[in-house]
Order: sequence, then C-alpha cells, then structure tokens
Amino acid sequence: MSDYKDILYEVGPNAVRITINRPEVFNAFRTQTVEELILAFRRADEERSVNAVIFTGAGEKAFCTGGDQKSHLTEDGLYGPRGMVGLPIEELQSAIRDCRKVVMARVQGFSIGGGNVFATICDLTIASDKAQFGQVGPKVGSVDPGFGTAYLARVIGEKRAREMWLTCNRIPAQQAYEWGLVNKVVPHDQLDAECEAWAAGINTMSPTALAIAKRSFNADSESIRGISFMGVAAVKGYYQTEESKEGVRAFNEKRPADFKKYAG
Repeated sequence: MSDYKDILYEVGPNAVRITINRPEVFNAFRTQTVEELILAFRRADEERSVNAVIFTGAGEKAFCTGGDQKSHLTEDGLYGPRGMVGLPIEELQSAIRDCRKVVMARVQGFSIGGGNVFATICDLTIASDKAQFGQVGPKVGSVDPGFGTAYLARVIGEKRAREMWLTCNRIPAQQAYEWGLVNKVVPHDQLDAECEAWAAGINTMSPTALAIAKRSFNADSESIRGISFMGVAAVKGYYQTEESKEGVRAFNEKRPADFKKYAG
C-alpha cells in the first residue's frame, strides 16, 4: 500500500508480514507509525489467504524500541486511545490482540519499552539469539499501565515483571525464553526460516478454530483492557508534568535525568 510511510505490508505464501520501517531510530514509533500499524493489523485481519501475521522491525538491530523520544519534541507524544491527546497506543494493542490471525513477533534485536509490550501481547514470539528484551519507562519518565504491566505479570510472573519495570535491566534472549516471554530462540541467521516454518504449519490449520482459540485465551485477560484504559487516563496527566518531561529532555540531550527535583 503506497500510503504507508513508516511501515511495510506484504502478503507472503504463509503469512502477512508487517514491518516497522524506521531502522534509523531502532524502529521506535511515532504517531504516524502507530496509525499505520492499526490500519495494517485491521487489514491483515481480513486477509483470507493466510492464518498468520509476522510482526517485525526493519534492519538487524531492533524489533522495536518503543516511543520515539525525539518526536516528543515536535509532536504530542502522549499515550492514549484515539480521541484523547496523544498516541493511540491502546488502540494498536487492541488491534494486535483482536486480530483473528496468529500474530508472531519476529525479534531480531532490541525489544525495548513499547516494543517489549508488543512482543508480550503477540500470540507467539520467536527471537534471535542476539535479541534483548526490557522496559525503560521509569528511566525516561514513562510507563505502560495495562498490558505492559498487568499482562506481562501473567506471562512471566509478578516478581519477574516487577523486576523488568523497577530495574529496567535488559534481558537476553535465552533468559527471556526461560522466563516464558519467548517461545523459541534460534541462531540469528535462522530466524526468518524459523518464523516461516511456524507460519507454514499454522497456515495448514482451520482459521476459524484458530480465531476461536485466540479469543478464548483473550477472554481470560480481557479485564486488563479496562485496567489499561483507566491507567492511560492517569498517565495522560502525568505526561503533562515537568517530572515526565525531564525524562524526554534528558534522553534527547544524552544526559542523566534529574527526576528528584520535581518529586513533590
């Protein structure tokens, strides 16, 4: 689709491939990116020729590193659903979960911040042995109070989810596999072949049965969508504070953030 500027959309023999095409910023997303991804996942939902979506980032270094902090200097980078100020990130997370296809994250490098949330909420995650996972929000004055926290705790356990958020340590691919965040880790040069093999197997199955199975899994954690909506409303106010803005400024100025002077 020629209208896409930040992503690529391709229909292959076994899967739709949706790629964040911003390797110059480690596939960080801006408003344009999120809007296009929402449209792409809704389009993929209607694609009848395949049963899977492979979601990835361009280049070798990053799957996705979350919100583009530099864009926050020129556009309103607040998180929120369409109709509220800021990025419609909640709408994109819902589009991934609600897509009737099996959505597979192909993680070749950094999966950080909002990118780590994407990998978490995808149905399956296949990672290169070079991949790294982690949250970064508290270091840059941000947080994902919904699927990025409550659902992450369901996936890897509460203590490990808290560790990811409260320390912002990076987790190597093998450790992410042992924690249950990743389904399989393969050598970097075998990542595409592995994803295609999984997609080929999925493509032989009943699309209706897959959709029912996926929605059955989603039903058990659907309350988190409500948590996310309420959390986003709270975070919207936080992003207007000088404490949060200090994180963005420090990131772009490549210096340590001084949050303490804003703590009240």
